[in-house]
Parts: sequence; C-alpha cells; structure tokens
Amino acid sequence: MGIKRIILLGDGMPDEAIEALGGRTPLQAARTPNMDRMAREGTVGWVKTTPDGYSPGSDVTNMGILGYDPKKYYTGRAPLEAAAMGINLGPKDVAYRCNLVTLEPTTEGVIMADFSAGHIETDVAEQLIRDLDAYFGNDSEVRFHPGVSYRHLMVWKNGIEDVKCTPPHDISGKNIKDYLPQGAKGEKLRHIISETQIFLKNHKLNKERVHAKKPAANSIWLWGQGKAPTMPTLKDFRGLTGSMISAVDLMKGIGVLAGMEVINVPGATGYIDTNYAGKAQAAIDALKKKDIVYIHLEAPDESSHAGSLENKIKAIEDFDQKIVGPLLDAIKKLNGRAMVLSDHPCPLSTMTHSRGDVPFAMWPAIGEGSPAEVYDESIIGRNGGLYFDEAPKLFERFIRD
Repeated sequence: MGIKRIILLGDGMPDEAIEALGGRTPLQAARTPNMDRMAREGTVGWVKTTPDGYSPGSDVTNMGILGYDPKKYYTGRAPLEAAAMGINLGPKDVAYRCNLVTLEPTTEGVIMADFSAGHIETDVAEQLIRDLDAYFGNDSEVRFHPGVSYRHLMVWKNGIEDVKCTPPHDISGKNIKDYLPQGAKGEKLRHIISETQIFLKNHKLNKERVHAKKPAANSIWLWGQGKAPTMPTLKDFRGLTGSMISAVDLMKGIGVLAGMEVINVPGATGYIDTNYAGKAQAAIDALKKKDIVYIHLEAPDESSHAGSLENKIKAIEDFDQKIVGPLLDAIKKLNGRAMVLSDHPCPLSTMTHSRGDVPFAMWPAIGEGSPAEVYDESIIGRNGGLYFDEAPKLFERFIRD
C-alpha cells in the first residue's frame, strides 16, 4: 500500500427535489464547503451501489463500497451485526435483526408508528431485551441479544431463513398486517412477535415511558435474516490494513468480518446527537497506523426514515463541518487520498431507501475524469464524470496508486 486513504460515508444523503427547498435536494440546500472542495479540486463521478436483484440496504451497499461483491459474500444483514456483537453463529443458526418498535392500534388496523421506539435509550432497551430473553428462556431455539438503541438481534437455533420479512423503516405509518413474516415457518415468527407484544406492554419500563409521554417499545420486529457469511480479510483480499468507525453494528460487523480494527467511539449514537469530534479524532489517529480508514455517519439516513427535513440538512452540514473538514486536513498532511459518497439515496418523500445511483468525489484529483463545482446529485450523469456499474469497481479504482 502506498498512500493513506479514507472513505467518508454519509448514509442516505442523496434525495429528491423538494418543493419547500425551491426544487433543490437537501444535499443541494445544505452548506457543504468541504465536500464541494473535494468535488472542485478532485475527480467526480457516480456509482451503482445496489446490484440487480438486491434491496438497497446499507448492508449490501457498504459491503460493495468496501470492495466485497455482495453476490459472493452477502448472506443477510443480521449475521453482519452478530459479528459486531461477538455472537458466534453455528452453521445452522439463523440471525434475525430485532427492532424494538412502537405499534399503534387504529380504526383501520395496527400501524408501524415508530420503527425505533422513539430512538429508545440504549440502557432502557438493553434491559427490555434481556428481560425478553429470560421470558423466552424455555424456548431453547430462540435467544435475544441486546445491541444499541432500538437495534438488537434474535438468534434462532436450527432456524429457517426462507421467510419473507420487511424492514420496519419501509412501512412507517402503514398497517403491519400485510408485512408480518410470510413463508416457511413464518407462523412461528409471527407467534414470537405476538408473544413479545404481551410481555412488553406490561413491562414496567414501558409503563414509565407511557407516563413520560415517550413512545412505548411495545413490540419487536424481525427482519434481515441470514446465516454466518465467509469473507476474506481486507489484508488477504486486497493487501490492506484498515479501521472501521461507525456507531451501528451493521458497519462494525462488516469491519470485523473484513479483519479491520473496529473503533468504538464513546458517545457515537447513530443519530444527529452523535460524537462527531470523537469520530473524526479516531479517524485521524487510525490513519497513522492503517492503510485505509472507513468512517460512516448514520444520521442523514435516520433523519430521512423519520421524515425530518430539518434534521437531514443539519446531519449533512454537521458531517461536512465536523467530519469531512478535519479529515481533509489530516489526509492532506499525509499526502493521502479521500473519497466522499453515500451508500444509497433515502428520499424524505418515502422515508426509505431507493435504488438510485449515488455521486462520489475523490480528492485530490486522480488524473482522469473531471471535477465539479459542487458535490451533490447533479454529478450523476455529468459529462466527464466517471461511472462505475458496481461498487467494488469503484473501490478498486480508489485504492489504485
């Protein structure tokens, strides 16, 4: 490995034109002088991050951006999070992502009122999940493992993965009836969800949340299932040492499986209140020891899922000011290379991911392609811009000297 490299990933930043912004996207409306500098002084282009036949999840897209072809290595989202949590899956174990969610009964049925139970605090969520695991203690096939905030895991021993499940953030405000687990053994999963609703409704912590006018974590939601993947390390695969910096277990799990140093930053939350300065400093320190650093910010995506235009613009601006700016200074001192991009669009109009291409900017320029005045969706389809039809191809170009 020659020069130092850093990937700056703003999850879910690309969006659609919004009337309230005068026909601009949040990325175009936000103040982003540092990303704009990367576009102006660097090389821009766009990349197809979601392969045909796959859903535009952050698991598939970030795996590809790190150079791993999802068609070869992807088995599901939950197994990646299991790796981050130190959960060793047996060959017949199936891991399911387990959200704590808020369901709300209406005259037209039960709706997904909040896929994050109000971004429930980790200490409260951990107690709920541990108590839930004890409650299911007699069912030796199922175990629950606490994660961060609303994001947890269920591991089903000798489980079935051929079940149709829907991410809860895809059905915000919708009746859950048509989105409950379907297919082989779907009935067992529906029974588990139903049992958790009875338990959680009567839990003292949920009663306290209701009293405090906070969303009750009154159900779990199961999705993202799969068995343990087998991946080569980044060192064996690409000859690189690396560090992963993220607040979410999904990204940490990708880092673990890739043999990267996974850096846990105190105060990193995966939301707009995350510890930006801590993440930036961790990346600066990691660049001194590793060939490549991958820093991931979840907040723009979470803001879209919540339908908050104000928070999405704030998250993009904070990413630019507090992450991109300091790290450009650091990479310049090392005569290294940086790349900024997102993993997928996440339009506020739908509050969920879409399959569209995403823009990128490499800085400094790489001797091919062209620059742009600003970093935003206008780069997509731009004359002179570089296009990659698969994310691993972009990674290969990024690491080439």
